[in-house]
Amino acid sequence: MKRSSSMEDARDERTSTGRTKVIRWEEQSSKLTLLKCKLTIVNGENKGKEFVLSQPVIRVGTKKENEIPLKDETMSREHFEIQQTKDGYVLRDSGSLNGTFINGVRVKEGFLLSGSVIRAGKTEMKFLPMDEVFEITPSKKTKFLNLIGGSTAMRKIYTIVEKIAPTDVSVLIEGESGTGKELVAAALHEKSKRNKRPFVIFDCSAVAENLIESELFGHEKGSFTGATGMRQGAFELADGGTIFLDEIGELGKELQPKLLRVLESRTVKRVGGDRHLNVDVRVVAATNRNLEAEVKKGDFREDLYYRLNVAPIYLPPVRKRKEDIPMLMDSFIEEFNKQHPDRACEGIEQSAMELLMAYDWPGNVRELKNTTSRMLSFMEGHKITLEEIPEKIRLPIAKAELDIREDLGFKDAKEQWISSFEKQYLAELLKRNNYNISAAAKEAGIDRKSVQRLVRKYNLNASGRIEDLEDEE
Repeated sequence: MKRSSSMEDARDERTSTGRTKVIRWEEQSSKLTLLKCKLTIVNGENKGKEFVLSQPVIRVGTKKENEIPLKDETMSREHFEIQQTKDGYVLRDSGSLNGTFINGVRVKEGFLLSGSVIRAGKTEMKFLPMDEVFEITPSKKTKFLNLIGGSTAMRKIYTIVEKIAPTDVSVLIEGESGTGKELVAAALHEKSKRNKRPFVIFDCSAVAENLIESELFGHEKGSFTGATGMRQGAFELADGGTIFLDEIGELGKELQPKLLRVLESRTVKRVGGDRHLNVDVRVVAATNRNLEAEVKKGDFREDLYYRLNVAPIYLPPVRKRKEDIPMLMDSFIEEFNKQHPDRACEGIEQSAMELLMAYDWPGNVRELKNTTSRMLSFMEGHKITLEEIPEKIRLPIAKAELDIREDLGFKDAKEQWISSFEKQYLAELLKRNNYNISAAAKEAGIDRKSVQRLVRKYNLNASGRIEDLEDEE
């Protein structure tokens, strides 16, 4: 199933007031809300301690692995947890012996309001939400690690990455295939406190459906045919670091609740195993689908969507940031020159660049990079010229220029395109022949005076390099 690229697709952006505003899927919001809260111990052995946390699940108890480990002989090892949800913060008792109380009332589950007092054992703590809303102002950088682009959209992404990378919040990166979602995930890991630990990539679309559970969570020896030994899954391998779940929209509905349990419990159980293993990972997911629309259709779990979409990032397609194309190509050329110093490229002709800028690049940065590699491989001189541009780019643009529009008849449209072709062809022809009209005419197989006439027609001697124009008459 392919996502709709309609600009009418929309999603809700949650604000700190709990209200929502509708923004288009193919947009980056001008504001970002980071959810975090503070718990202050007001009574008990740990009185005076404060904990400020941004994790989607905060576990409290005497167990040292908890986000808030406390000393209290009357408290259970895992006494209660606080979860961030789309509707607010929810406290859930974890099966404690002495119960959990909110403002003096024993609860199994309940919403926390600002100033709520929680009692667990002999410990009392005050809850205070500290959600942070900040304006996304474009960074001054035109490059961020391996991300390249000086467009406003890209510079906003650099700002978001710098802001949320040091936190542990889950991130959902949306955007078309080939836009560089993996590079954003890698940048989030590199700028985080986890950058010395593993960065594990798991592509949900590249693994057979019957093997995904084993690949994600691991398996024990003999758990299924072919399981000849114990194997750790992606979550175990990423312990302490970051797991990047690419194409999360392709994850089957039967596996979605299992992934949700892992995200909420921070534990995994291998296929065929009977033990739950603690895992400490930061989750970054990516998709080329509109997951909000998938939730509405019932193809993606709403609770899993909100667990992943704590901090959203939208990567625009190349057609929406064409001003970045020259910078991207310079980077690809620089990489080529390092690998092939004997065939170094000095750049790209202006006419060729204009043609590349007119193309929509449906495959985005990936297609642009592959096309540049091909052009560099076939380059005969020291610059990329019109001759190196693939036909798949040239022909559609030529056809579009020939299309009959409301304001141009067929004859006028055809003449307009022929003039454009003549000018580009002649400019390249003269350059190849060192601006010698006789040599250019010989190569083109046309009369010398015809070349002189076209030079004057298109004002191609603005640089003054053509010296033999005076003998036309």
